Amino acid sequence: MKIYLNGKLVPEKDAKVSVFDHGLLYGDGVFEGIRSYNGRVFMLEEHVERLFRSAKAIDLKIPLTREGVAKAVVRTCLANRVMNGYIRLIVTRGVGSLGLNPYNCAKPQVIVIAGTIQLYPKKLYDEGLSIVTVGTIRNHTESINPQIKSLNYLNNVLAKIEAINSGCLEAVMLNPQGFVAEATGDNIFVVRGNTLVTPPAWCGTLEGITRNVVMKLAAESGMTVREDVLTRYELYTADEVFLTGTAAEVIPVVTIDRRSIGIGKPGKATRKLAAAFHRFASSSGTPIK
Repeated sequence: MKIYLNGKLVPEKDAKVSVFDHGLLYGDGVFEGIRSYNGRVFMLEEHVERLFRSAKAIDLKIPLTREGVAKAVVRTCLANRVMNGYIRLIVTRGVGSLGLNPYNCAKPQVIVIAGTIQLYPKKLYDEGLSIVTVGTIRNHTESINPQIKSLNYLNNVLAKIEAINSGCLEAVMLNPQGFVAEATGDNIFVVRGNTLVTPPAWCGTLEGITRNVVMKLAAESGMTVREDVLTRYELYTADEVFLTGTAAEVIPVVTIDRRSIGIGKPGKATRKLAAAFHRFASSSGTPIK
């Protein structure tokens, strides 16, 4: 595997960062997870734009233009022949001294990894996922705003630990006010009749790229789509619940906190939107060439 590291493609064994990089020392940096389908990088422009927004929010100056970052992603996919896979795009604060001061770091590092990922087994897409509400709440928006895809992912990791220890692969995270925010790495949707609802960003929800695509596809299919506050009541009494994310794509949820959702099987709307998403993803994106 070849890794893009600061303008060069280097063998995996030579892709190294300093122990003094603030991305390692303090989780000081930003990232994006991106997919490629059929030789195209899916929603590359949107991912790069969000990366720059995240960097702007933490006053991190990416040493490439948006076009330069996009070219680095395509170049890495091409070098690794990743026509259908997963790309991790990372910008760290760079090497600095011990201590929190980010302005002591001379130059941010840009890293691109292109490989494969399988977040959930196929069986769960066919039969549905069981999830649980955890006690670890989503970061307060004035603490680390969830709109920033930062390298400091400990909030999500702690929630994932709770989920796994409860016998589930994923969790519902609530915000400090007790409203539904999102899963540990995915957005959450509720279907009630012909209406699709997902929490707004101010509830501690990342405005996911896949989330936005699914909302657009749902609206085009004739569904009423809206962002609204959700409680666990809305989850428990929904006709259908599903999660979306770059790695997860669209995956149905059939039980929450051991309560059956709808008929306890993947619902019609979820299956329809998952199929629409796969058709859209497989036929659009930036060519890898």
